[in-house]
Amino acid sequence: MEQVLSLLLGYAFGSIPFGLLLAMAAGKGDIRQIGSGNIGATNVLRTGSKGLAAGTLLLDLAKGLAPVLIARALFGENASLPAGAFGPVPLAALGAVLGHCFPVWLKFKGGKGVATNAGVAFGIGWPVGLAYALVWLGLLATVRISSVAGMGAVLAAVLAAALLGYDRFVPVLALIGVLVIWLHRANIARIKAGTEPKVGGRK
Repeated sequence: MEQVLSLLLGYAFGSIPFGLLLAMAAGKGDIRQIGSGNIGATNVLRTGSKGLAAGTLLLDLAKGLAPVLIARALFGENASLPAGAFGPVPLAALGAVLGHCFPVWLKFKGGKGVATNAGVAFGIGWPVGLAYALVWLGLLATVRISSVAGMGAVLAAVLAAALLGYDRFVPVLALIGVLVIWLHRANIARIKAGTEPKVGGRK
């Protein structure tokens, strides 16, 4: 029951479409009708409002962080579970990303989970979150391709968890990583073709 409640808790937080809500509240319309059609911060940035994009980024991060912390406070780490088993905290993390990517309110068409997974990483442990943020921001600053930065960050979280003593979270972070990369399959095709847009509108 703890696992089910944690998964649902994560999904409930993750499924809040902050990007869509903020854009509509600011009079920018339905962001699903522009750019990539996503509800994440990168697409919100295409409305021309850096403030809205920053707000979306922070709120999407928060909806990954909050359920992990709440599940830990309510149920503990459940360290007695067998190695690799998904206890309440990992399931809250998974639920948050699933909620963001497949929100029931938007007919299961959401974002790609990068910002929400950043919150998950910080909730798991600040060193994992720091590794995630450094790789994400570092790639964004150098390569200037949002999808590359996001995919690099999710892979960095798995490696950081394995190396920094958060082994029990490696399975859920790996599963999330596979999901996030799969959701970026169109971006990967554009990267191979050399047509993936760079941050700032330049190619």
